Order: sequence, then structure tokens, then C-alpha cells
Amino acid sequence: MPRLKTPDYGLKLIPVDFAQQVLPGTFEFALCHLVNNELNLTALRARYTNDAGGAPAFDPAVLLKIVLLGYSRGLISSRSIATACRNNVLFMAVSGDSAPHFTTVAHFISSLGNEAQALFTEVLLVCDREGLIGRELFAIDGVKLPSNASKAKSGTRADFEREAAKMEAAVQRMIGEQKARDAAGCDDEAARAQRTRERLSRQAAKIRDWLARHPDDRRGAKGAVRLSNRTDNDSAKMATAKGVVQGYTGVAAVDGAHQIVVDAQAHGTGSEQELLLPVVDACAQRGPDTAICADAGYHSEKNLAELDKRGIPAWVCDNGYRQRDPRYADQAKHKTKPDALWDKSEKAKEARAASKNKRYANTDFTEAPDRSHCLCPAGKRLYRNGGECTINGYAATKYSGAERDCVPCDQRTRCLRTPKTTKVRQVAFFRGKRGHIESHTERMKRRIDSTEGKRMIAARFATVEPVFGNLRHNKRLTRFTLRGREKVDGQWKLYCLVHNIEKLGHHGYAN
Repeated sequence: MPRLKTPDYGLKLIPVDFAQQVLPGTFEFALCHLVNNELNLTALRARYTNDAGGAPAFDPAVLLKIVLLGYSRGLISSRSIATACRNNVLFMAVSGDSAPHFTTVAHFISSLGNEAQALFTEVLLVCDREGLIGRELFAIDGVKLPSNASKAKSGTRADFEREAAKMEAAVQRMIGEQKARDAAGCDDEAARAQRTRERLSRQAAKIRDWLARHPDDRRGAKGAVRLSNRTDNDSAKMATAKGVVQGYTGVAAVDGAHQIVVDAQAHGTGSEQELLLPVVDACAQRGPDTAICADAGYHSEKNLAELDKRGIPAWVCDNGYRQRDPRYADQAKHKTKPDALWDKSEKAKEARAASKNKRYANTDFTEAPDRSHCLCPAGKRLYRNGGECTINGYAATKYSGAERDCVPCDQRTRCLRTPKTTKVRQVAFFRGKRGHIESHTERMKRRIDSTEGKRMIAARFATVEPVFGNLRHNKRLTRFTLRGREKVDGQWKLYCLVHNIEKLGHHGYAN
């Protein structure tokens, strides 16, 4: 047997040179150089008024380094960041052996306010100076994250009125019941009933106080009533792939050259359509030829009309673009696959069998760009049946299959309604109403379906989605910890700031 040295993982008292812990080429090296030499922190330092008296304060530069380093390591709570400053050598080196209390860290983050935008802009200018912003493509997308708000305390003013009235009625009913028990000489439950009445009275009083401070319901972009929230009235109830959350939508515009976040905003709404134009307006780094690319959540006729009016080259998907794109032709079979781990019922089997034998629709056929033919799901050609025709007032192009292809085809039962009597399949592709003025949505569909459009959509995926993967998985940003749109917006900008500083470090900044 070989004799090996035993590693010692116990406590060691060793001298540490903090300057040797921050190595060139790392995130912390780029962070320290950026904060010490590039950022203007005059506005943050001007908040302190202890020059004539009082205890010394922590330098905002130190606090900013600590917070950004913590976010880069997946530490989102102020307690975990403060603990790292006491126990982690790297945090000690970056902070100069400062050990602020977690309340100091929390106050610094929540009080940044509009200063977060100024810091974000300064770092963006450094990224531009280093040649990391290409201005060819800005990809826009958003992520819905829960916040420090209670989903159960959402509703309209009418909902809150009913809830308060219900509590007050329950208190009055309990008082009547208690009087009856007192008259009967039975008071075994008097203490517990008193505590319940006090709790309900407090809750009803809080609701009445909230209603007095918020005399109007929240309104959406089109004037519709939007649910309020008594914990954080700037947040919103939003549907996500993992259920309904109470939180904010973090929107980011990402440059296609090196995935630099050129704008970051957080909004308390789940409707992404109303967020597109504010993000486009805020992209100060955008050039006249910069293409804007966004997913279907930002698609609306109003947005497309405004972008066209401004002369901004844009590529905004609609909800049906995947059905028209042959690259997604197989996506339906993945959605209908059975889940062997849980769904084994006969009803689920019947539903899967029905979906498997569903008849082919027009969207399952692929039309050639020159409209000379189209391809069926079996890969056979359907040939053009005459010129352009009119069907119910709509311009259309009709295609018909050949008997040599359709008659022996093994998919006739899925293609034809009456396969025993009908020989070939016919398909019509509609172009819109005759004499109809083409809308911005129809023009955008044509752009998205073009070869250039498909390339831009693929570029959007490759540009913005890795940024959200970095922030959510690597940085563990699973929720916002603050309340109020201004504070949450500042926290979202700090996380995007961490991403940009990482890019600077990876590209040799300050080395």
C-alpha cells in the first residue's frame, strides 16, 4: 500500500496577503478595478453627513463591491453576504476586512434607488469603450420572478371590502356567542375566543387602513382594473410555467455581439406588450440600423405600428410562427408523449391515441416560397391548382395532390375525411381579404417567415436566453427580496450589472 500524506482541513492560523487573493482575469479583479477607477460614487457618498460628528461609516465603494461579489456567488440575502464578509477570505480581501452588519448591507441595497441606473450606465459606457457592444442586434425578453409579497393578499378594492366586512361580522357574531356563554355561566373558551376576536379586529383594521390610503384600484394600460396587493402594491399576480406568482417582470435588452445587457427594467405587470416600447426608448446604445428582436409576448399591432412609424428595424414573433416554421414540425409529437411516471389512466391513453390519429390540418403542409407547390406531412408534393383564387372573399392559393402519391399513401386516414371515396388531398393557403389593406401584423408575419426572419429568431434565442440562464441558474436569482418597484428595479439592474462585469473580466478588462 502506498503511503500518502494526510490532508489537514482543520483550523489554521496563517498570515494572508489580501492583495494576492484578487487574481487578474477574475470577476473580482474586474470588479475592484471598475469600482476604484471608473465609477463615480459622489452621489452615494454625499448621503453621509457625519463629517462633523458621529461614527465613521462604511465606504459605499466597499459596500458596492461586497453586494456585487455576493450576487456573483449566488448569495442573494443580506445575511449570507454579511456572513461571507466574516468567514470568506475572498470577501475579506475585496472589502478590505470590513464586516458590515447585515442590516447595513440590506439598507444599502434597498436605498440605491435611481443610483443603480447611473451605475449601470457607467459600466455600459466601459463595455462600449472595450468594444463589447456591436449594435447590430438587440434581443429583448423578460423573466417573471416572485417578490417579497404575499399572493394571498391580492385583489380589488371590492374584494378587500368584502374581506374586511366578513371579519367584522365574524367578530360581532363571536361577541354575541360569548355573551350567551357568559349568561349560562360557561366561560371555558373565553380566553381563546378573546384572542381570536382581537386578531380578526386587527386584520380588519389593517385592511380598512390600506383602503383609506389607496382610494382607487390599480389600472392597466387599457384602463382595465388590475389586482392590487396589500403587501406590495407595485407587484402583480402573474402566470408562469411553474404556476401563478406574485412578483415582477425583469426585462432585459441584450446586444448580440457579446451578450452585454444594454438595458434592464423591472415592472409590476405580467403583460409584456406594454413593456416593449419603454425598453426600446431606454436603449441609449441603439444605432439607427440596430435591429430589435423580441418574442411573441411583446407582439401587438400597436407596438408594430409604432416601431414602423419610428423606422426601427424590428423582428417581433407572433403566437403562431412556430406552426408556420417547418423547423418546429415535430414539436407536437413531443407535447403528446405520455408521461410514464404518473399518467397511466385509460382516459389518458385514449386522449393520446386520439391525438396520434388526428387529421392533418393545413398548417401541417409546407408551402414553397415561390408558391409552385407544397409538401404534405408524408413528404409528397401537392401541385398548384390554377392561379390565385378567391374563397369567401379571401385571396387563396390551392394545391392538389397526385393520385400516384395519394392513393397508395399509408397516411390517407389521417389526411382525408373520407379516404374510401376521396382520392387526393386538396389544400388552400389564404392571403387575406381581397382589397384588404395589409396590417403591420401581416407584414411582420411575412418578415418572420422569411429566411432572414428565421435567422433573426434563432439569433434572439442565442443572445438573450443564456443571459437569463446565467442570472437564474448560476447566480441563483430565484426571487426578488425587496418591495416596491423602484427597489426591485434597482436589484434587477445590480444583477444585470454583475453579468456585464463578468463579460468585462472574461474579455481581459484591466489586465
